[in-house]
Amino acid sequence: MFRSFIAATCVAIFLAGTAGAQEKWENPVRKVLAEGKPAIGATITVNSVDVAAHMANSGFDFLWVELEHSPISWETLRNMVLATRGLKAMPFVRVPVNELWTAKRALDTGALGVIFPFTSTPELARQAVAACKYPPEGKRGSGPGLASFRWPAPDESYHAFANRNVMVIAIIEDQSGVDHVDEIAAVPGIDVIFIGPSDLSWQLAGGDGNSPKVKEATEKIIAAAKRHKKVLGRPGGSAEDVKRFMEQGFRFFQGPSELGMMRSGARPLLDPLDKRGIDPKTKSLY
Repeated sequence: MFRSFIAATCVAIFLAGTAGAQEKWENPVRKVLAEGKPAIGATITVNSVDVAAHMANSGFDFLWVELEHSPISWETLRNMVLATRGLKAMPFVRVPVNELWTAKRALDTGALGVIFPFTSTPELARQAVAACKYPPEGKRGSGPGLASFRWPAPDESYHAFANRNVMVIAIIEDQSGVDHVDEIAAVPGIDVIFIGPSDLSWQLAGGDGNSPKVKEATEKIIAAAKRHKKVLGRPGGSAEDVKRFMEQGFRFFQGPSELGMMRSGARPLLDPLDKRGIDPKTKSLY
């Protein structure tokens, strides 16, 4: 009886160990989206590792590290990736331009998602995917360095790990992108079709986000993403916004910036005391 118990225990331990070894790590953002839940990112715009680290453990699913519209340097990005190791939010990067080298630099720091602005043609969409995938799936150059340290994968090569886990987000924010959105959404490897409403409204209607042209373009983008079973993304500034947009099919959200949250967080303290800064709409700052 005792020998049978020992044998059964050993078999159970072996099977448990085997099952654990076969279970590969998966990008939590991808898992959240697969479950039909919203993935919300905090937008990082200041050149501060401390800010990125605090935001990474505030509950957000990912960090939207802004390299297109902010002074964040490649060096600071590397430090942010290191500082957020083990914290909840995954590091994603909006690169300044859709080029192989910009995606390469972002990924080699350890980013798990690359956000490509002005994805205006299917050629640019294919280039975005190629920049994020190692051969034979793409053209990413092999020199991961920090990325392989940030994401150790003992049961597979970093290259295989990255091809499974790196996400590709294509932003549609001009007329050409709208015109080609069906072809863009059809590109294999594009994970998220993201609407850039600010640029889209300026490109199509001089900044009028309520213009019929903008609404028509938005509906066309939504339809194409759904037709090709791509996740829909857009900015979401509040819980109410996120819930409303989810009803339209959106699940990937760019949340407010740390500076925006800092300003809004100060208001409950200062408003009741009638303390305000200078309003540049009523008084010049110079």
